This record gives sequence, C-alpha cells and structure tokens, in this order.
Amino acid sequence: MVQRGTKVPKDAVHHPLFARFYAKISVSADLKGGIAAYRAELLEGLSGRVIEIGAGNGLNFAHYPATVSEVVALEPERTLRKLAVEAALRAEVPVDVVPGAAEALPVKSEGFDAVIASLVLCTVRDLPRALSEIRRVLRPGGELRFFEHGLADGRGLATAQRVLDGTVWPLLFGGCHTARDPVAAIEEAGFELGPYRRFRIPDGGPQLPTSPCVLGVARRPRESA
Repeated sequence: MVQRGTKVPKDAVHHPLFARFYAKISVSADLKGGIAAYRAELLEGLSGRVIEIGAGNGLNFAHYPATVSEVVALEPERTLRKLAVEAALRAEVPVDVVPGAAEALPVKSEGFDAVIASLVLCTVRDLPRALSEIRRVLRPGGELRFFEHGLADGRGLATAQRVLDGTVWPLLFGGCHTARDPVAAIEEAGFELGPYRRFRIPDGGPQLPTSPCVLGVARRPRESA
C-alpha cells in the first residue's frame, strides 16, 4: 500500500522544459530507436507486486505482463506524472501513479516482488540512498530489474562524460549524469548481481554520451535484515 503521509514534497523534481522535451523524444526513441524492445525484455516474466522508480511518461506500462498483479509507479516530475497517469489508463495491468522520490519511497518495507529502474538511476540526486530504499522495499529474494545508461569502457568517451557531468549536461537534461556506473553502484548497495548485458544505443554510428547501456537483474539477498 502506498503511504500518503511521506515528507517528500510532491514536486521533489521540477524540470518542466526538459519534461516536455523528454516526452517527445522518448516516444520517438521507442518507435524508431528500438527502445521499446529493451523495455519488453526488461519486464519479461515479472509477476506479483512491482514498484517502478521514475516512471517518466509511462512508456513501460504497455509492456508489463498479465502476471503482474499491481504496479506502483513513482514519478516526481509533475508534467511527466500527468502523462504517466494517461498511460496507466491504457495499461492492461493495474497501475497506480504517485508522486515520490527514489531517496524516500512512500511505501512499506519488503512490500514488493520486483523494482524497476529504467533510465532513471542517472538522475537521482543521491544514488546510494536511492538504492538503499530500493533494497528496503523489496522482499528478500526480490528482483531489481535495471535498464540504464552509464560510464563508457573507453577512456576517451568516459573522460568526455565526466566533463559533461561537471558542466552543462545535468542542467540541460533534467539532472542526468552520464558517467555513473549503475552495475557497480547496485553491487555496492548489497544486491546480488544476476545476468546482465552491455550494449550501445544506437548500435552503430558515432557514440553519444548516453550510448553505453546495460540491462539486467539483481536480487536482494534472502538473508537481509
């Protein structure tokens, strides 16, 4: 159950210009850039109660399998949240879109079978705290499914990513950081890494700061307190 009395303000994130830009470019990327296929792969085989962190404009909702009994979708940005509510009405599984920040999830501990982090760990303000919250709300043995962009393997692009993160990129792209290493951060937060794979988007042509991507699964250890 979602706890409505959270201390996190409803508009913990406010990027209206970027939100409108993202709403347009993300739909195009799904249709023309192949992102929809990665979303489907990310959510394949899920069941039970799921919480999605940073649902954006709700593009994942159409890909949840019927075995999912409920999705609680958190989106802190008002413009994107309104679009997510519209997408939830078209979803084939129950989706409850609520305000909330990844660093203070407004839900009870150990209440979910899976957590979805889809192109969102780059934007959270405090990544270790957000991952700690994700671990808290997962039942022991529950899955963290992640589809993220992150730090490049090559020195040249990685250096460019760090320079951009320290200057204009977060300001222009809604707090996004291109040089974070989501796999390392997830492991450091105490999750057991399962299978994951790295790839590029787009898979050909010049690399962008957001081209290096990873998709995979991690689990909260069953022995966790």
